[in-house]
Formats: sequence, C-alpha cells, structure tokens
Amino acid sequence: MLRVIIADDHPIVRIGQRVVIEANGKCKVVGEAEGPDDLLRLLEITSCDVLVTDFAMPGGQQADGYGLLSLLHRQYPELPVILVTMFANVATLRASFAHGARAIVAKSASAKELPLAIRAVSAGQTFVSECLRVQLVEAGTGDQSQQPQLSGKEREVVRMLASGMTVSQIAARVNRSISTISKQKSTAMSRLCISTDVDLFAYARSCGMVP
Repeated sequence: MLRVIIADDHPIVRIGQRVVIEANGKCKVVGEAEGPDDLLRLLEITSCDVLVTDFAMPGGQQADGYGLLSLLHRQYPELPVILVTMFANVATLRASFAHGARAIVAKSASAKELPLAIRAVSAGQTFVSECLRVQLVEAGTGDQSQQPQLSGKEREVVRMLASGMTVSQIAARVNRSISTISKQKSTAMSRLCISTDVDLFAYARSCGMVP
C-alpha cells in the first residue's frame, strides 16, 4: 500500500484529498500538514512514498512555492511530489517541473485526476491535468519539463525589470532605444506565456534572476 502525505492550508481540502486518495484501497494517508514548516517537520519523522502538496501555502520560512519545491528536491530527491494547485500560468507550470515536481493537478480536477497522478508518479512517470496539458500544448512547450529559453538580451531586460528598473531606465543603461527594450520585454513575455508584470517578476524570482 502506498503511503501518502498531504499538505494544504485548508482543512476541507485535506479532508477531500484523503477521501479521494484512500477510496481505491491502494493508498493510505499517513500524515497531513497545514503549512511548509509543518510539512518539513512531518517528513523528518514520517516515511512516505508520495507527497501531495499545495503550491503556495502561507507562513513559515518556505512560503514561496518554488523555494519549497527546490528544498524538497534537495532533501528528498527520490520522493515524487504532486502539486495540487489553482495556478494555471504556463510559466509557473514549466518552472514547477524544473524545480522538481513530478505531477501537477488542477484543484478543479483533483477528485478524478489525483489518483491517476499518484499512480503515474509511483511508476516513475510524470502527470499533468488535462486542462493544464491543453494549455501547455497550445503554448508549444513540447517537453513540459524544460523551461522556456530567452535570448541573452531578453533575459537581461527581464532581470532589470524585476530588479525595479523601468523600461526607460533600462534603455539608458544599455544604450538601446525605449522601443527596442519594450519589444524585448514583450517578446520575453510571449515566450514565457506571461501576460502581466506581476507574473513576469514572479518568474524572474523563481529562476534566480533577482533575490
């Protein structure tokens, strides 16, 4: 029987996940956590075969989803991690795989797809919810585990924007026109399938471009 730990800051979500996970009689929830620090303490004392966790849980030292994923991957490299999330941003999905996630399940589809994801990762495979997989395909990602590739200048512009500089300031710094910088920003966002500055800055932080 597969031992599963679940982590989510909403008790009602954990109750629902436990019911779904244990319904087929092949899995047993051996622990629950309500936040990142709680999860890390639980993993130290409880062995499991699969971890099902929310992407971003508030509070604690590891509230950032990417930071938690990276830490889990370093400390428990053989533990399959399934993200159950409301995030539907393609760049977030790509980066999550790059940071060690083995499966991503949309919360809207968790009841029917969570058991499929557990079965997949326990067999050494990856899994993406159907609704999210459609977005990845439409975005032309190919292998979803690969992060999108930016040119050197695009990456430079994204890094400067995320560090707090404006398009005009970047243009003056690198001696390029404002229109050129704006176009490189737009092209980078298109490659990343990002539509807002907030998501762009989040991507830059997740990839280590800025602290």
